[in-house]
Amino acid sequence: MRLVHLDLKGAAPRVSYLEQVFPLLSQLGANGILIEYEDMFPFKGELEILKSPYAYSEEDIERIQQLAELHKLEVVPLVQTFGHVEFILKHEKYQQLREVERFPNSFNPHVPDTLALLKSILSQVIEKHRHSTWIHIGADEVFHLGEGMDSKNWMSHNRGDTGTMYLKHIKEVLSFITTQYRRLRALMWDDMLRKISVGALRGERMGMAVVAPEPGVSSAGPHGHPDRHPAQCPAGAHTWPWHRPHWLAEVRGGGTPTIPSAHTAPPTVAQETMAWLAPLRRYDHYSVLCELLPVGIPSLAICLQTLVNGGFTEETKRKVLDALGFQSMQLEQSTCEGRGAFPGAEIYHMVEQVNGHLKESILKALEEESAIKGWFSPYHRKHQFGNPRNMESFGSKVLKLHEDWESFLRDLRTHLERVYFPDTVEEWMEENINPYLDQLRDLVRDYR
Repeated sequence: MRLVHLDLKGAAPRVSYLEQVFPLLSQLGANGILIEYEDMFPFKGELEILKSPYAYSEEDIERIQQLAELHKLEVVPLVQTFGHVEFILKHEKYQQLREVERFPNSFNPHVPDTLALLKSILSQVIEKHRHSTWIHIGADEVFHLGEGMDSKNWMSHNRGDTGTMYLKHIKEVLSFITTQYRRLRALMWDDMLRKISVGALRGERMGMAVVAPEPGVSSAGPHGHPDRHPAQCPAGAHTWPWHRPHWLAEVRGGGTPTIPSAHTAPPTVAQETMAWLAPLRRYDHYSVLCELLPVGIPSLAICLQTLVNGGFTEETKRKVLDALGFQSMQLEQSTCEGRGAFPGAEIYHMVEQVNGHLKESILKALEEESAIKGWFSPYHRKHQFGNPRNMESFGSKVLKLHEDWESFLRDLRTHLERVYFPDTVEEWMEENINPYLDQLRDLVRDYR
């Protein structure tokens, strides 16, 4: 299975864009889509509070699955069942289910309402994916586990640790899935398992689960198997029937583990063939947006084709160029030459323009123009006091720069609105455009 992870914590694309992207993913070698809906799922009843104002409709969910089937992509829904549940626990209605009252990151596994809520969430998602044979339960990065009073009391009374407590909760989740939905096999991330002792893993009979390397984990052996830990061995290891991990080309955010970037560099993917790729989403429900999906497609294409062909050869590179409509790519410079012919290529190039020129051109105009520094300082602008002769020396240049960027951004917004919902467009503009362009807008306003 070669799954592309659509993590919809942020910048969830319109279904009309997925209609264009799914054929490309299939062409590049993907045979499945791992969809982490979060608040984009059309929850009903008591769970309706979890929905984003722009959540997909039930018809959208059905259409996504039809498109996937049409292009031979298996759909695997992902429901976080322990950590990364900020989109749930941010609501006052569910605040009492937090492991630590102040933080909305992770569930308290000792409150009966936690499992009851998870059963409701899982049931609604699974019922809308009747043809899926896999369910991913997340279970990564359970921050603050063991820090709540209920957990401390449980560990004290049961002579346990956070590892056994973690396994106990996961076992309950898996038990529900295997009992209620016998057709399903479960996937989960592996990072929390790495912290658990071999003895604890051997002591728990968990049922059927497949472990996939968690994003950002880099301690993998030469064949993709993390070294020296039974929890990540191929099938048949110890009492939990671990399977060979699936490698996922993940559409997620950022160029580093801590600082999101606006444009993913293909070299990262080429140099770390089996590592996790970066374009789209947030690191968590509260963080800023990272890459937009069209911006990350070249990196995703390189990763998928490298995976399919067993290495990044010249032939692999040629297939990627043909699929994306580029003439050439320079991995060392993180550049692709040519217009591109993939869905969202216009956004790819326009974001490249923003990253390469917007900030630089504005700062150059504002900081290097001597007439502005000498005759149109913040003091002059505050008191509306300036010599027209000196102002005219920079006015036409600044006005043209402003109009050029405003015209460019009108086009960019048009393209973004075809792919994304209004909240994503506004947020991306606020984060990537306005901090620089607002300086120029303010200066032009004062000049006029």
